[in-house]
Amino acid sequence: MQVWQQNFLLFFIGYSLLCFILGFYNSRKKNYLGVCHLFYPLGAYVWADAVIFGLFWAMITVVVYYLKNWYLFLTFYFVFQTIRTFGESIYWFNQQFSTVNRNPGKRQWPHFFFRDEYTTWFVYQIMWQCVCAVCTIFAIYFSYMWLGGYSR
Repeated sequence: MQVWQQNFLLFFIGYSLLCFILGFYNSRKKNYLGVCHLFYPLGAYVWADAVIFGLFWAMITVVVYYLKNWYLFLTFYFVFQTIRTFGESIYWFNQQFSTVNRNPGKRQWPHFFFRDEYTTWFVYQIMWQCVCAVCTIFAIYFSYMWLGGYSR
């Protein structure tokens, strides 16, 4: 593993631990569902997510750093993102047809462009489906690399 990759993993461990600590702090203050934009790359969209995913990523990254396998890290990351974004697609699909409005469309960024709650929800749904597709391809590619499919 190259030095920049090792440094990135060390940064990612710190970033994950910060996510966990801030998630725990905000959750203790009963702000479980407060949005935490800073930690979207970890799959944490609200502070309750941050507690779980911060700890998850810190542990995964420590193991990967110990094993010194960059492709294993990338495989973990994109398989996780595939699963996470699939779940988000389902969430927004359900929100689209639910009578309970947990995420008013007018408070979401797509509403700025589309000016309609229904459209806002399905835009989120299809956006996460696109991210899921890209992450699936990356997961397949990096799994192949991790398993030794590429040799120099």
